[in-house]
Amino acid sequence: MLFNSLQFAVFFVVVVMVYFAIPHRFRWMMLLAASYYFYMCWKAEYVILIMFSTLVDYFAGRRMSMLSDKKRRRKYLWFSLVCNLGILFFYKYFNFLGQSVTEMLQAFNIYYDTPVFHVLLPVGISFYTFQTLSYTIDVYRGRVPAERHLGIYALYVSFWPQLVAGPIERTSHLLPQLRQRYAFDYDRVTGGLRLMLWGLFKKVVIADQLAVYVNKVYNHVDDYQGMPLLVATFFFAIQIYCDFSGYTDMARGAAQVMGYDLMENFKRPYFAKPIREFWQRWHISLSTWFRDYVYIPLGGQRTTRWRWQYNLILTFLLSGLWHGANWTFVTWGVLHGCYLVAENLSGSFQARLADHWFVGEHTLINRALRVGITMSMICFAWIFFRANSMADAWSVIGKMFLIRPDDLGISVIGVPAFLRAMLLLLVLFIVDMTERKTSIQLVVTRLPLVVRWLVYTGIFWAIALAGVFGVRQEFIYFQF
Repeated sequence: MLFNSLQFAVFFVVVVMVYFAIPHRFRWMMLLAASYYFYMCWKAEYVILIMFSTLVDYFAGRRMSMLSDKKRRRKYLWFSLVCNLGILFFYKYFNFLGQSVTEMLQAFNIYYDTPVFHVLLPVGISFYTFQTLSYTIDVYRGRVPAERHLGIYALYVSFWPQLVAGPIERTSHLLPQLRQRYAFDYDRVTGGLRLMLWGLFKKVVIADQLAVYVNKVYNHVDDYQGMPLLVATFFFAIQIYCDFSGYTDMARGAAQVMGYDLMENFKRPYFAKPIREFWQRWHISLSTWFRDYVYIPLGGQRTTRWRWQYNLILTFLLSGLWHGANWTFVTWGVLHGCYLVAENLSGSFQARLADHWFVGEHTLINRALRVGITMSMICFAWIFFRANSMADAWSVIGKMFLIRPDDLGISVIGVPAFLRAMLLLLVLFIVDMTERKTSIQLVVTRLPLVVRWLVYTGIFWAIALAGVFGVRQEFIYFQF
């Protein structure tokens, strides 16, 4: 069930109405049933995987809570890790590993076909797996108590607004909220609905409009060179941001309507100056997960200089692999790790490069140049993320600067559609610039009533008239 579908609109209205109509003591049962139904609308039998992970981690957490000795608790932690990561490996990485081994053997003239399992990747498996693992690791470390109520814990794992694409919540933040009693609050509900409306606009109007251009170019890279490749790469950077942050806004808004607070996952990432700041603003729930459960346990930066750089690259390699079983994602992750290593060794080369032309860290031109340099590096990395294969990625890189004066990239989708895309980018830029100083929601609520409803109506009609609904437009991160 997609957030940008009529089925979801009906589901959401029914769930919220029932939620506020029934007594508090029954709400967790209703939300759990709604969450399983929400997931089963995609592929019913895969709900068994969520139930299995829930039971495994509930059991592991309860057993660890009964033991004071950390060494004795460790076997239950390993039990959780092996079960959850084993399922994730089988569905997401087994075929990738087999294919990679086959290709490596063929390079040495050894021909052996590894077995291939034709299974569909469970939607959102990487998200809910990491959420359950954070629970067992935190219980093992003694940072959170084990949850005694199986139903509440099952709801924590499968809470429908963030089940299939995050944000990846932490136990200490979400789990206590599931016991709280929330009454209907007009301001909170309208705030959540505004957030959902803006998220839907970013997805179906901005992201899906840009996707027309991006897909046309990246699915036929041999047919293009120069500006179309440059424009498509930049458009994809905006597309994936609006697609993923749009989902997050809708998830956070839906949860807020019922009273729950989900963590903010994006903070204007393309306004970052150094690369490390980008990762403090982009997919925050995942980057902090890898920081807390991979990077720091490896030693973080509290080790030798070269081990520190190794920890960074390994963490981002795993982050790339988390995104998908493909060498394009691995390359994307390693490239970002190398960016951070270069930044550490050079003392922020973006700042040095900007200062070479404009002296003064706080000058507007200096800051804009640093943002532009970082954005260019991020867009270059997105080439590997979006390309259908490594061969396509190298093809894009090899031809993207072969610019012809007579081809500015507009003809790919035509002048009207291209101008519409540029207008949407301007709207997004204005909103993000506004949010550097204040919340756009606060700005809207301070408008006169008539003007406020004109804004709501305008966004609604923009979604209705310019939104892409003719084809099945899944959210990009559903595949992870």
